[in-house]
Amino acid sequence: MPRIAYVNGAYIPHRYASVHIEDRGYQFSDGAYEVVNTYRGRLIDELRHLQRLDRSLSELSIASPMAQQAMRLVMREVVRRNRMTTGLLYIQVTRGVAPRDHKFPRSIKPAMVMTARSIPEFPQEMVDDGVKILTIADIRWARCDIKSVALLPNILAKQAAAETGAYEAWLVDECDYVTEGSSSNAWIVTVDNILVTQPTGRRILAGITRQAIISLAGELGYTVEERPFTVTEAYQAKEAFMSNSSHFVTPVTQIDDAVIANGKPGNLTIELHQRYVRFMEESAPIDSLMG
Repeated sequence: MPRIAYVNGAYIPHRYASVHIEDRGYQFSDGAYEVVNTYRGRLIDELRHLQRLDRSLSELSIASPMAQQAMRLVMREVVRRNRMTTGLLYIQVTRGVAPRDHKFPRSIKPAMVMTARSIPEFPQEMVDDGVKILTIADIRWARCDIKSVALLPNILAKQAAAETGAYEAWLVDECDYVTEGSSSNAWIVTVDNILVTQPTGRRILAGITRQAIISLAGELGYTVEERPFTVTEAYQAKEAFMSNSSHFVTPVTQIDDAVIANGKPGNLTIELHQRYVRFMEESAPIDSLMG
C-alpha cells in the first residue's frame, strides 16, 4: 500500500510529498520535530510529545501551526491512512516559507509535515544480547533541550559509531561527563542498584521515554539519581542502558573497549524494559482522544 504524508493541510502520496525550496527548515534548520512511537495501535506518551513540541516551538519563537486537539486528529488520520499499527509517526514544524534571510520573516505561516512508517516490533535479540556504545566528543550547540531539526553533530556521531561496529554513540563533554546519546538518553546502574542519568537542562533533551522510566523505576522500588556521570564511571557500572521512543530500554553491554560487568544485560535493565512494554500495552488505543 502506498504511504501517505500530511503536508501543510493536505494528505499526499508520500512519493509526491514535498516542501518549498525556501522553507526555512531546509534553508536554516529553522524548526522542531517529534517522533511518536505507535505500538500495537497505541500512540505512546502522545501528550508529552506534543507538550515538548510546543515547548521547542516556543523556545524558537515559532507559532504552533494548529491547536493541540486538531493536531491529534491529524496524527490519527495519518496513522489510519497508512494502516500503521506499530511504527513511528514523525512530526516536523518549521517557521515557514520566505525569501532567504537570516532574520525572522514577518507574517508567514508555520509549515507542518507528518509522515508515518511501519517498523517491526523491537527485536528480542537486542534485549537478550545488548548493544555496544562508542563514546565521542559532544560538539553540539548549547541548546540541546530544544528538539531542533539541526542534527548534523548527532548524525556524525551516529555514523562514527556505525563505522566502529557500535550501535549508538554517547556524547562526552569537556569535563568527561556523558551527556546523552546521539538519539537517546544514557543511563548507568550502580552496584547499589541506583539508576543514574544526566539531569535535564540545556545540555540534554528531556526524553519522553526518560520521563516514563523515572516514574516506572520508582514504581518498582528503585532510586533514580539525576546527576552527571563520567565515562570511567560508566565503564565500571553494574549495568548500563539507553532509552528513547523507538528503543524503549535497551541494554548496553560494552562501552568502547570496556565490557560492562559480565557482558550480559543486567537484571534491573531487563525488568525495566519489561515494565515499559507493559506500560505501552496499558496505554489508550489510538481511536481514543481521552487525555
